[in-house]
Amino acid sequence: MVGLAAAAALARGGTEVMLLERREALARETTARNSEVVHSGIYYPTGSLKAQLCVAGREMLYARCEAQRIPHRRLGKWIVAVEASEVVQLEALRARGSANGAPGLRLLEGAVLAQGEPHVRAVAALDSPATGIVDAHALCLSLAAEAERHGASLVLRTEGIGIERRGAGYAVATRDAAGARAQVECGAVVNAAGLASDAVATLAGLDVDARGYRLHLCKGDYFSLAPGAPLRVSRLVYPLPTGAGLGVHVTLDLGGRTRFGPDTEYIERVRYDVDPAKALHFAEAARRYLPDLRAEWLAPDYAGVRPKRAGPGVAFRDFVVQEESAAGLPGFLNLIGIESPGLTAALAIGERVAGMLASV
Repeated sequence: MVGLAAAAALARGGTEVMLLERREALARETTARNSEVVHSGIYYPTGSLKAQLCVAGREMLYARCEAQRIPHRRLGKWIVAVEASEVVQLEALRARGSANGAPGLRLLEGAVLAQGEPHVRAVAALDSPATGIVDAHALCLSLAAEAERHGASLVLRTEGIGIERRGAGYAVATRDAAGARAQVECGAVVNAAGLASDAVATLAGLDVDARGYRLHLCKGDYFSLAPGAPLRVSRLVYPLPTGAGLGVHVTLDLGGRTRFGPDTEYIERVRYDVDPAKALHFAEAARRYLPDLRAEWLAPDYAGVRPKRAGPGVAFRDFVVQEESAAGLPGFLNLIGIESPGLTAALAIGERVAGMLASV
């Protein structure tokens, strides 16, 4: 998503663009394996790139979806407090979200909660009406089409295996799925390699550990609710955030399917298996606010992997959106650690990339 957004923004501005994608199709990794939630900008420290780009990207995303009829829905979201002692945390989130630019935030209590979501048990909820869901694949296809319409080349089954500074630009060594090697000479490089973005930065000669660019892979599993289960929600429902993620929450897709997840598990290598036995843990976590939920109603769905800069026990690390002239690599731009809210922020990141490279 982020690479396509940057490619479209650069091509739209008249730059000759080649996008390299190592998979057989676009958006097969992080973009295809998340909640597809459009975030409003509540959780992130005010002034951080995550906060700024989420808020700007949200409005750009909704405008694009409406103009191009990309499937999406502004469902709204409740972040719930199940005990009175947790309400102060909701108030802090409302203050932070409002400072960031998340619109319409309000605290709900009592009868309003029972009427709005009869199956949810909570003493209060923070209502975020600007939160929604989007068809991430359709959004990617619209960006790919725009990039190609403005002359960009999208090259599949091809990965970068070497980056060398050459003259005023770069030589990027590539290898395709059949093992054939080639070289691309270019004036600038945008590293939007997602789960491999720290490895690509290393190819360019950057010390990713010294610069804080090392990624920590954090897996998240999802379970789906059985279609016949007697439990319904009409909006996204989140617990208060804890640990490395936002807690096991309830999301809906555009087809109306209900999903639970993701959890958090730091892993050494990318994998997408989902352990069916985790249904007990998911049900227990969600029963704090959905007391009627039963583990037997949950089935393994899918998993995703977050490209996190924050390792275990680290509370927050921001996006890296960095042009590397100071490191001796003018025109080399790193996009590293683009986890949530990266989907929401993608269009704003793309515009920022175009602006940064125009000034080099």
